[in-house]
Order: sequence, then structure tokens, then C-alpha cells
Amino acid sequence: MKIKALLMALVAIFALSTTADAQSLPRRVRNMEVQDLDGNKARLPWWGEKNLLIFYVDPEVPKQNHEFVSWIEENKRLAGPNIEGFGIVNLKDAAYPNSLVRKIADARTAKNGATIVCDPDHWVSSAWRLGDCNNMFCILLVTKEGELVYVSKGEMSEEEQQRFLEIADKYR
Repeated sequence: MKIKALLMALVAIFALSTTADAQSLPRRVRNMEVQDLDGNKARLPWWGEKNLLIFYVDPEVPKQNHEFVSWIEENKRLAGPNIEGFGIVNLKDAAYPNSLVRKIADARTAKNGATIVCDPDHWVSSAWRLGDCNNMFCILLVTKEGELVYVSKGEMSEEEQQRFLEIADKYR
């Protein structure tokens, strides 16, 4: 009985902390040092030049939100002169060897021209207070002024997809 009560308390605390971070949007974030696909130091691309649509992805769940993200890409739904999209691979939570994840990401960039950088040790998620991103495909929107205005972690409902599009449309 005590274990059940403890587990329920932990779930409640997690839910409140997730809600608190979501309520603190928009918030200022800073450009981060990350790594390119070869492991060299890099900065987030287009920082301060464009609004950024960032896919922060745990390699174990690359297909979360796949249909929605594919739809956005195929329909150029968020294309515009003021926004750029790119991926950040969450290497720290990857169950696969980082070298394999980097090769897969490199193949994707060769295939579709995507820009992908790597976060080897939760640098971005820690600095931006994203919380636990393990096993999650996160979608982030950062303005060119450096404000994080949107965060979604995990599988998005249709309602959340619509909410995201309404927010993102303001930054195209």
C-alpha cells in the first residue's frame, strides 16, 4: 500500500513539474555548443538569423510523430523566409553506439539535405530546462530573438498538432 501511494505521489510531482515548465513559455534560451555529425564542435545553425523549428530526437524513437513531420515536410507547411528546421540527435539517451547513430544521420542528410547536429550529453535539454527527453521525439520552436515559445515531447495528439501549427504559423 505504501509503495502504491509513493508511486502516485511521484507521478503527481512529475506531472506538476512538466506543467510548470510548459507554463513558463516563452522563455529565453541561449545558443548552444553541440557537435556536427563528425563529432566536431558546432553551434546551432541559423541562431539569431531565423526562427528555428527544432526536432530534438532520441534515436530509439525516430518514428514518433513521423506522419505529422512528414506531412509538414511534404506540404512545405511551415516553409517561409523566416524559419528554418533542423534536427538535434539526443546521443546521450541512445541505446545504439553513437558512431552508428551518426552514420544513420549522415545518410539522411545525404538523402534529403537535412541539417542534423548532435547533443552528446544533454547539453541542450539541460540548459533549456526541457526535462527528461528519453524515448521522446521533441518538437521545439525558438524565435530568432532566442525565445523558446513551444515545446512538445513525445507523440502529439491531433489537437496538439493543430495548436503547434497555429503557433508556428506566426513565425514563418
